[in-house]
Amino acid sequence: MKTKNFDTLSIERDEDIAIIYFNRPEAMNSLTLEMVDDIRSALESLKRDETVRGIIFTGSGDRAFMAGADLSIFADMGPLELHRFSEYGQTQICSYIENFPKPTVAAINGYALGGGSELAMCCDIRIAGEKASFSQPEINFGIMPIYAATKRLQRLVGFGRAKELIMTGRRFDAKEAERIGYVTRVVAPEALLSTAKETLRQIFKNAPLSVHFAKLAVNRAADLPMDTACAMEREMAATLFGTEDKAEGIEAFLEKRPANYRAK
Repeated sequence: MKTKNFDTLSIERDEDIAIIYFNRPEAMNSLTLEMVDDIRSALESLKRDETVRGIIFTGSGDRAFMAGADLSIFADMGPLELHRFSEYGQTQICSYIENFPKPTVAAINGYALGGGSELAMCCDIRIAGEKASFSQPEINFGIMPIYAATKRLQRLVGFGRAKELIMTGRRFDAKEAERIGYVTRVVAPEALLSTAKETLRQIFKNAPLSVHFAKLAVNRAADLPMDTACAMEREMAATLFGTEDKAEGIEAFLEKRPANYRAK
């Protein structure tokens, strides 16, 4: 059962998984200044909650994950205000999600446009319902992406395709999103949340420190030269070899039993 904790979000718990619903269905869950603050506050609370092991983001209703920013907030916004709004969203929301210490999944159940697409790209894994639809439409309104789509989109789909999608602002469907590598899976709408939960529970079976270090390594390696990325990987792997969980994982495999990881 959903419990409404914020004006623009609601949070549902399923054992060790927290599901954050963007909760403005009457406006297709479009992003407002209040929602930006609510997302940050919710994540800070869930980060501290040791009973939560993973996060799912999705939209209330069946029409939208998040249909971008509410354009009305930009009407009277000048250059300085936009710069502050962009910096806050990039660093305190998007980068915060990207580097969140617990695994995150975007369960994309409808329109993921503009800021909604950018927020989905920050998650570790993106799973789309068959009716999901995506775009970076900012160019159509005389503006451009402000939450780092110009970087994250090219990481996912490549330099040339990112340019084409951003410069045309065209919409693409779930099948194309899967084909170009934007999402990892496309499922029936009724299977979306269960698939996201199943994905997280597959991750939970693994050693928590290994998952955390692997996530850090992939994130950081994206912008590093090969030699530097390899050196970082060696250091992180060597650190894991000093943990109790490493010993437990190898021992459990040799003894043909499930591992009992303790994040130590």
